[in-house]
Amino acid sequence: MLALPPLGVLTMHSALAPTPRDPILRDGTAHLYRFRPNEGKERRVGGESLPLLLVPSLINRWYILDLREGFSLSRAMVDAGLDTWCLDWGVPEDEDRFLSWDDVVARLARAIRAVRRETGAERVGLLGYCMGGTLAAIQTALDPDSIAALVNLAGPVDFSRGGALTHQTDPRWFDAQSIADAGNVAPHMMQSGFVALRPTLQISKWVSYLDRAHDPAFRAGFDALEAWSSDNISFPGAAYATYVGDLYQKNALVKGEHRVAGRRVDLGAIDCPLLTVVTDKDTICPANAASALNEHASSDDAEVFVVPGGHVGAVVGNKAATILYPKLASWLTSRLAA
Repeated sequence: MLALPPLGVLTMHSALAPTPRDPILRDGTAHLYRFRPNEGKERRVGGESLPLLLVPSLINRWYILDLREGFSLSRAMVDAGLDTWCLDWGVPEDEDRFLSWDDVVARLARAIRAVRRETGAERVGLLGYCMGGTLAAIQTALDPDSIAALVNLAGPVDFSRGGALTHQTDPRWFDAQSIADAGNVAPHMMQSGFVALRPTLQISKWVSYLDRAHDPAFRAGFDALEAWSSDNISFPGAAYATYVGDLYQKNALVKGEHRVAGRRVDLGAIDCPLLTVVTDKDTICPANAASALNEHASSDDAEVFVVPGGHVGAVVGNKAATILYPKLASWLTSRLAA
């Protein structure tokens, strides 16, 4: 087994990413983790179930999907008896400025093949969050025979419906290629765009903290989310230019004009069971930007599920454990079970 790589703030905040896991594969800066089953339990093998691969955003740390005890999507999937894996994209190095969008999708494809090889499964389940949902949809369209079920968790697909981010990246005043030519796009540059979506968020956040700082449970959640949100990583320059230029500015994905390694991405090729989860207060990925996947896929079993909260809060907030996690567990269990 590979030793677990350094995980930045995780080494200083042991409460983060609490679900036991093993590193199975290293691919450049990326690592593929396999979560251990609960004590006394064994992973289902053979025809009893199919593995589930979690795909986080390329530009945020993976452990938002395993933030802390009681607020961990990955733990909920393990508790449901699913053989759960996660692709950690890692932290880009300076030379990763040349990592293209094609390279990123290829890395996801290799992770899927590794899961299939290690488990002996012909197909896997994919759950992509944020940009990971976009990437999961693209890979499923390119290789539908290897995917048993797809969950798009707040991942944009129709970028013309992307709200303020679409307006910010309008090509009339935004040149993505010029930004990428300078190298990897630094976290503070991207965060400034997110801050512009809700300019008063930082003030209201700290006002709320002062109002509830006496509550240990609130402080624990606040501290964990602050640790994650301050552990940002860069966007590889070449991949950034394509992501913004081709998807946000040209909306090529839903137009059927997006290509990966020369292959056209046809969302209509997605015919596996499909669940799109949207949030009712999402300014990063408005609901209809994500639910558009269901409009373009050809799945007979397709559903849109609305959860309360914003883009991050819906996944790790107080209602996640009672609304989102049970829904994902029941839906995936029924689709991935033999």
